[in-house]
This record gives sequence, C-alpha cells and structure tokens, in this order.
Amino acid sequence: MAFLFDSDALSEALRKRPLPAYLLWLSRIPRSQQFSSAVVIGELYKGAFRSTRPEWHLENIETRVLPGVTVLPFDTGVARVYGEIEAHLSQRGQRIEDSDLRIAATAIFHGLQLVTGNLRHFERIPGIQIHRALADARLA
Repeated sequence: MAFLFDSDALSEALRKRPLPAYLLWLSRIPRSQQFSSAVVIGELYKGAFRSTRPEWHLENIETRVLPGVTVLPFDTGVARVYGEIEAHLSQRGQRIEDSDLRIAATAIFHGLQLVTGNLRHFERIPGIQIHRALADARLA
C-alpha cells in the first residue's frame, strides 16, 4: 500500500522529538510508497515563511521533505474528484477547508491512504482511506 502524507504527518518527522512509534512505522515504508500533494508542500512553505526562523524551515523542506516523497500535482483528474467531494459535502452542509479537500482528492484519485492526525476533517470525506499511524502514535 502507498501513502499520501498530510502536512502534519510530514512535520512530525521534522520535530525535535518526533513520536517514536510514528518514526518506527515510517521507517518501514519504502520510499517508492511515500507521496504528498503539491497543496501540502504549499502549506509547509507558507508555514516556513510565516515562521520566525524561515531559513531553518526552508532548509528542512528542501533537503529532508522534498527528497523523501514524490509530490503529486493538483491536476484536472484530481480537480474533478475535488469538485465531486466539495459538491457532496456542501449539499449536506458539511463544508471542509478547501486545502483539505484538495489533499483528500489527491489521495482518492491516486488510490493512496492518507496519513494524517487530522481525523475530524478527513473522516467525513466519502471514499477516503485514512491510515491512522500518526493519530494512533499521538494516543500512545
């Protein structure tokens, strides 16, 4: 199984003291099965530029994150899935942040399990497969 990493899942590995159970799980995932979304990378860059230490964060993104995952674009195939999900949730009054919908659409379109600690938002999305490695490590 291959995985799409949300921003919190990528950020966890960069922390001073990342969760050991999560790092152990992550170490067992082959590089060829690790993906993220251009939307996630944009979120990481936004956080870096807003930080009091942007150079340190930019260095981490460019030397640790980008070499470690394949970044998938938000293209027309993903856009169609995004539109379908957004319409479905909107009709039910269950709006979710636009960036989260784009990340979910990327995972669904590519048949990837989403690794995130943000279960509350993503669990409402039809068709999403969520891997709980980060969420479970936070509970341990």
